Amino acid sequence: MELVQIIVFILVFALTLFLFFKEAKFIYRNIKLGRPKQIDDNKSERFKRMLLIAFGQKKMFKNLIPAFLHLAIYVAFLITQIELIEILIDGFTGKHRLFFNLVEGSAIGEGIYIGIITTIEALSILAFIATIAFLARRNLLKVPRLTMSEMNGWPKLDANIILFVELYLIICIFLMNGADMAREKALTGEDYGFPISGALMPLFANFSPDTLKILERIGWWGHILGVFAFLVYIPHSKHLHIMLAFPNVYFSRLFEKGRLNNMEAVTNEVKLMMDPNADPYAEPEASEGGEEEVPEKFGAKDVQDLNWKHLLDAYSCTECGRCSAACPASQTGKKLSPRKIMMDTRDRLEEVGKGIDEHGPDFTDNKSLLGDYITTEELRACTTCNACVEECPVSINPLDIIFELRRHLIMEDSNSPEEWNLMFNNIENNGAPWQFSPTDRLKWADELEKGKA
Repeated sequence: MELVQIIVFILVFALTLFLFFKEAKFIYRNIKLGRPKQIDDNKSERFKRMLLIAFGQKKMFKNLIPAFLHLAIYVAFLITQIELIEILIDGFTGKHRLFFNLVEGSAIGEGIYIGIITTIEALSILAFIATIAFLARRNLLKVPRLTMSEMNGWPKLDANIILFVELYLIICIFLMNGADMAREKALTGEDYGFPISGALMPLFANFSPDTLKILERIGWWGHILGVFAFLVYIPHSKHLHIMLAFPNVYFSRLFEKGRLNNMEAVTNEVKLMMDPNADPYAEPEASEGGEEEVPEKFGAKDVQDLNWKHLLDAYSCTECGRCSAACPASQTGKKLSPRKIMMDTRDRLEEVGKGIDEHGPDFTDNKSLLGDYITTEELRACTTCNACVEECPVSINPLDIIFELRRHLIMEDSNSPEEWNLMFNNIENNGAPWQFSPTDRLKWADELEKGKA
């Protein structure tokens, strides 16, 4: 029987890894569909930011109550991995509480083991309370940023599924430890000494040792199967951020938020215009490879036009909605929601990825991110204030994607309001947004002098 359990455990574990890495490979390939972008500077600064923001949850503490609730679940998730290691080893070896058996008889060893399990159980209680609070915030209190239109349907269901899975995993932990403690007490007159699950022993007082063994196994298998299911589910869920937040923060931009990326082709054109010695009829300079530079497409129309960091941003989105709550356009009733921009980018990327898998690399469905997912109205509502970038707890930059889509609208489709076109013409012809010749710029000073006279 023990051998059968070990074989079943290994098969389930292998199937879990296969399904997880299959989906992880799909996501990695999708991110690589983006344009190349070199990010290898300031590694020490990037590592420091990753520790503070991704591991240390630094940006979460702008709002204390949700921050502490999230911290309880986050720390519990990290620490419970210790007990998970023992469960995995027990599964592979067919043993029961291998770590405890290794330290049994040693006061220090047993004390450390009991201390770790007690810490895990204490954190699990805090995580249980925090999970109930999060369910209430989403479903009863209906916090506005958690109930915006883009959260209808699957996003809301996804968030609730994960919260219920967390409750399920915690209940299994206490069922396993409580029943195990009661069985040990019934058989030997002593128990493991876990104070929290020990308090649950009266609930199991009337059960026989065989029944307690069955209950302990239900808790054990229930917990580990829940963990395996969670691992398979994560790549399909917004909770992928618990893995991608770390690389996403590491590769986030380090320079000022208001600074925009110039397009090299346009920059060179402006420099040529500003250079009085330049020959406007000269042949374009050849690249180092001896071939003439091919002009880039301006901006982005679909996900393949974005760079890989934009696509990593989309997969890292936690859907917390802090970006949309801080967005002045969203606050004043405009159609723009930065969170929807990220969710649309991820959904379109998934659609393109599946299409490529099914039809090959030349797949096309005559759809695009711009137009079919994100509208011109949403893009034009953006004030480029960077509030969404500042608020994101995992350093996602929705503004970069908005800006690339806007570039395509204006520079490829010539799709811009008449007021903008007037400003563009003035900048091109006069070097300023106003309809005055550069030679007239100092006339105000002349008029000032006349006034003094």
